Amino acid sequence: MKKLNFQWFPALALAVALAAPVHAASGKKSDSTDAEAEFYKITTIPIPEGVVLEAGALQILPGNKLASSTRLGDIYIIDGAFESSLQNLKFTKFASGLHEVLGLTYKENWLYCTQRGEVTRMKDSNGDGRADIFETVGDGWGITGDYHEYAFGSKFDKDGNIWVVLCLTGSFTSQTQYRGWCLRVTPEGKTIPTCVGIRSPGGMGTNSVGDMFFTDNQGPWNGACSLKHLAPGDFEGHPDGLRWWKSEEMGPMPQKPASGSRMMVEAKKIPQLKPPAVYFPYPKMGQSASGISCDFTEGKFGPFKNQLFVGDQTHSTVMRVCLEKVNGHYQGACFPFRQGFDSGNLALELAADGTMFVQGTDRGWGARGGKPFALQKLQWTGKTPFEVQEMHARKDGFELSFTQPVDPSTAAALKSYKIETYTYIYQASYGSPEVDKTTPTIKSATVAKDAMSVRLVVDGMEEGHVHELHFPGIRSSQAEPLLHPAAYYTLNYLPER
Repeated sequence: MKKLNFQWFPALALAVALAAPVHAASGKKSDSTDAEAEFYKITTIPIPEGVVLEAGALQILPGNKLASSTRLGDIYIIDGAFESSLQNLKFTKFASGLHEVLGLTYKENWLYCTQRGEVTRMKDSNGDGRADIFETVGDGWGITGDYHEYAFGSKFDKDGNIWVVLCLTGSFTSQTQYRGWCLRVTPEGKTIPTCVGIRSPGGMGTNSVGDMFFTDNQGPWNGACSLKHLAPGDFEGHPDGLRWWKSEEMGPMPQKPASGSRMMVEAKKIPQLKPPAVYFPYPKMGQSASGISCDFTEGKFGPFKNQLFVGDQTHSTVMRVCLEKVNGHYQGACFPFRQGFDSGNLALELAADGTMFVQGTDRGWGARGGKPFALQKLQWTGKTPFEVQEMHARKDGFELSFTQPVDPSTAAALKSYKIETYTYIYQASYGSPEVDKTTPTIKSATVAKDAMSVRLVVDGMEEGHVHELHFPGIRSSQAEPLLHPAAYYTLNYLPER
């Protein structure tokens, strides 16, 4: 690793970061927000005057401290954020002059950050609270100065690597090396090209078994925002980054997909093409999918153990995702979870005690929260909401489990369910409407003896389609409706058995 003085980081960082205007869009508080607050409480952390905390990334540190980075290139260490009173809150500027820090992780007294041009590690060697040693860990990709060339970094994986996903130039084309790629930076500082086909990432994180995922945003070759699985050799869908493919390292280059086709049609022709694990229907579930955090809290964040929580910057929300593997591929369902945040949610960090920190920004994009930036806590109140807990595909339908017992009469009634399917045009043009719509028939709904699950038999399941289900008639054993009576399952593959 090479050492460098912190003054090395160019002033260009701030100039580029300030290039886009703010377009705030405030939203009214809804009845749904009030209902959600009964189960998950939002607490706003006061930000000191003069601190511009436009979201970058978050990292829990020893001693219940929180590291928070910004798009302006600052990193703050926050004391007292875990306390309920917030009376002892203290912000200390740990580093500045960095270039749009969109990834933080920590190991052995070093704080690692992913900034636009490199992965850097830093530490405070003299105990004054400010980093004074900066080392470049890996910088094996190019930048042009284009505003959209974001670089999001992961936490350490099980092998000690940091994964970096790189936005395309202008979020459309790959004008410099490895734009539109996922790279791994090893503990020794080696940069390994890993996946191609990324468009405009909004965040990344692992699931409960350590597999890496990122969120990609609607645009060319992306009909809607989505959650995608990353594994070496994968092609994630946008072909412009293929210009940097090296067959001697990666194997045979994927063929370019046909614009105007469908994702699953092309996936059957292109072995490396990996369909999104979960689509976030646009704009029903959001318009700018962002940070990812997995629930490792063993029940301290409610009844959704090992599920993923995903932010949406435009809608100022946190969504919930239930994944499964079908025929060796990840797919699953997304659900609304919590709205009503103050700014455009970008970074999520779920601590072991069940506190989720949510950091937002609205510069460059409108956000319903209405504030230019925010840092908030989301905590389970201890009261369990009546929700669809998990949704799993079966060869002839779905199995739904619930967080509370259902009323058998309503859960068995076919009129309690509505279902439709649709997919997206896989094309070089921007986004896609919902196309190829179908209306399957729910033939039966069988309630389990313990009333905690329902087996739906469905005629007309469609591979490659989102299956949108609504549950207007289902009630709990206490006659309560579902807090969120909708689910969106991305059915890429039907189970073989």
